[in-house]
Amino acid sequence: MDKIKEQAALFSALADPTWLKLLQILCHQSPPGCRCVNNLSQLMGITQPAVSQHLRVLKTVGLVTGERRGFRMHYMID
Repeated sequence: MDKIKEQAALFSALADPTWLKLLQILCHQSPPGCRCVNNLSQLMGITQPAVSQHLRVLKTVGLVTGERRGFRMHYMID
């Protein structure tokens, strides 16, 4: 049953338009790499705390990973 719950959380993340847009930005960046929360916030037109909350959900379901670089968190597709 735990596997079913994990899969449901994954599909839920993919169904949310904001989360899907974040994934799309991370997938289609050029050159490949990662983006900081500040940059994602500007691209999405939403606040940095909102972006951080959305990314936390995507990280929980295993779609993105975060890496601290100095004072900023950078995210990439996992």
